[in-house]
Amino acid sequence: MLEMLRDLIAHKAHANAALLTGIRQNPAAVSDPELWELLHHILLANRFWLLTVLGLPFVYEDEARPSASFDALIHRYDSTQAQEATWLETATEGDLARILEDALIPSGKCSVSQAFMQVCMHSHGHRAQCAKLLRRHGGVPPPTDFILWLTSRP
Repeated sequence: MLEMLRDLIAHKAHANAALLTGIRQNPAAVSDPELWELLHHILLANRFWLLTVLGLPFVYEDEARPSASFDALIHRYDSTQAQEATWLETATEGDLARILEDALIPSGKCSVSQAFMQVCMHSHGHRAQCAKLLRRHGGVPPPTDFILWLTSRP
C-alpha cells in the first residue's frame, strides 16, 4: 500500500503542476473566479488532510485566505506537495494504519492511508472540473492520466 500511495501522491503532484501550468498559459483562465475558487478548494482540502496526518493544527481562517496571485497559489501547491512527499519518504506501513480523529472527518476518524487516498481522489475529481473550465476559455488541458504518467515518470 505504501508504494501505491507514494505513486498516487507523486502523480497528484505531476497532474496538479501540469494543470496549473496549462491554466497559467491562458490569461482568461487565470482571471476566472470560478476556476480560482475551485483550485483554492482543492488546496484547502489537501492542506486539511496533510496537516491532520502531520499532527499539526488546521487553522481554517489562515488556510482559507485566498492567494495574492496565481504564482502564490502555485507556490502553496508546491509547498504542500513537498511536505507530503517528505513525510511519505520515511513513512512505514504502520504509519499508514494510524487512525486520525477530527470532527471534520466524516464519522470522526479514518486511517492515514484512507486520508491520502481521499486527497488523491478528491483532487482528481476537481482537476477534471478545472480542465472543463480551462476548455471553456479555449485552453487545452494537459494529459494527466495515471497510467501514462507511470510510463514517463522520472
